[in-house]
Amino acid sequence: MKQRKANSVAEAVTGIKNGDVVLIGGFGRGGVPENLIEAVCERKLRDLTIVSNNAGTGHTGIARLLEEGCVRKMMCSFPLAAESIVFQELFARDAVELEVVPQGTLAERIRAGGAGLGGFLTPTGVGTDIAAGKQVLTVAGRDYLLETALRADAALIKAHRVDAVGNLTYRMAARNFNPIMAMAADHVVVEAHEEVPIGGLDPECIITPGIYVDRYCICPKP
Repeated sequence: MKQRKANSVAEAVTGIKNGDVVLIGGFGRGGVPENLIEAVCERKLRDLTIVSNNAGTGHTGIARLLEEGCVRKMMCSFPLAAESIVFQELFARDAVELEVVPQGTLAERIRAGGAGLGGFLTPTGVGTDIAAGKQVLTVAGRDYLLETALRADAALIKAHRVDAVGNLTYRMAARNFNPIMAMAADHVVVEAHEEVPIGGLDPECIITPGIYVDRYCICPKP
C-alpha cells in the first residue's frame, strides 16, 4: 500500500516545486489549508501561480505566500476584497500578475480538469473584458464563451477526517473548492484535523476517494 502519511507538514509539501501551478482550497477563511501554506512559505519557493477563490485575507494563508514573495501570478475570482491588503499593495506596484475568473467559471474549469474534459461553454463574460482572446460560439441563438479546463501541478487541500489510504471527509462549508481541486492536480497534499482507521469512515460520507491523494498530514484543531 502506498505510504501517503507524512511525518510532518514540512515533509508533506516537499513535492511542490518552483514555478508550479498550485490550487489552494478555501472560501474566505473557511477550508483554507493554512498549515500547508505556511510550510510552502518556509521552503521559500518562487514563481508560483496560485489558483484560489480569493487573494488571501490579512497576513495569513495566501496573503502570507504573497508577502513572502512566493507568488508570480494569482488566478482568482475576488482579488480586491477589503481583507486582501497584501495583494492590493503588490498589484498596485506590478509585483504580481492577476487573472480574474468569474467564480462559477473558475469552479467549472477546475471540475472539467478533474473530469478529463477539454472545456465547456458558458454565457458568463460574453461582451465583457473576460471574453478577450476567447472563442465565442453561438448555440440556439445565444452566444457562449469557450472556457478551457484547468489542471494544476499541485493542490493544497484541507479536510476534516482522513484514513490511512487517503479517503477524505469535509466539515460543512469548509468543503467548498477542496473536493474539485483534489481531482484536478497531479500532486495532491492534504492537511486533516483527524486521522481514523481504515473502515472508520462511513463509505457514504467519503467525498474525496484516496486515489486522488498523494500525501497527507494531521493538523489537529488548536
